[in-house]
Amino acid sequence: MANETMRIFFPLKIFSYPQYDYSEDEQEDISPREAVAYEDQILAAIAKENRHFENDRGLAEYIHDEALNKKVYSLIPSVEVVDGERWGVMTTGLKESLTGEETAELMEFVVGQNADGYGKGFEQRPIKTPDGEIYVSFWDSGNYSMKLEQDMKNTQPDLGYSSPVMGGM
Repeated sequence: MANETMRIFFPLKIFSYPQYDYSEDEQEDISPREAVAYEDQILAAIAKENRHFENDRGLAEYIHDEALNKKVYSLIPSVEVVDGERWGVMTTGLKESLTGEETAELMEFVVGQNADGYGKGFEQRPIKTPDGEIYVSFWDSGNYSMKLEQDMKNTQPDLGYSSPVMGGM
């Protein structure tokens, strides 16, 4: 079982399509502030997606590095409001503290899950809202970075992000 918790935050890309056109060129972006209004619907969609995990470890069951897998008990995706904006968050249950190198490795793993694993599947499922369907992506190839919770508290979200993992796949 986990002894401590580490949380990794990242921006979300949230969008909808006009009813008449589903081409990527016609997608309408929804700002992180506007997305706060869809909290219940987004959290319900994530809960539904997370039911597919085989156990309570979440995405941690897919960590292939043996040493990191022994330290990371669980890795659970969700979203949260920070300073009035909707953010993605991975809550990590740790059996023991990670070194700086292990933290960077875990963050690289999260990037992969957000871009090609969990996040890729999740972003393809429409979420019904009172205003129509929206799509939530845990990945944005044009504007992506991550930060740990303690860094999130020390920096305003609109001033940028700091982390050993920036850019993408």
